[in-house]
Amino acid sequence: MYSFLLFVMFLILLNCILFIISLMIAYKSQKNREKSSPFECGFDPSWYTRSPFSMRFFLLAVIFLIFDVEIILLMPIIINLLFSPSIIYLSSSLIFLMILTVGLLHEWNQGSLNWM
Repeated sequence: MYSFLLFVMFLILLNCILFIISLMIAYKSQKNREKSSPFECGFDPSWYTRSPFSMRFFLLAVIFLIFDVEIILLMPIIINLLFSPSIIYLSSSLIFLMILTVGLLHEWNQGSLNWM
């Protein structure tokens, strides 16, 4: 019983030490103005705070998020096809891949993937 209490107290002490170290590191890294800035779009936040950013950047970011979610949905499909190869599951996976490919080709033809 005492060894368990000693172990819990050791973990609490270790947790407090790590918390204090992380606070000291965070305080030291907060002195840099550029790193503590909330903007990451490439413009100086103290110069123009309400300047609009490129709509092309926004569109590319949204397209990236959509295709990123679809790539995440592909991982379970691959794993499930390895363990349970059925015709219905295979056909639904191929339909999903066809929709993904048609969407990619549409965005490519519209020129949304070109940055310049």
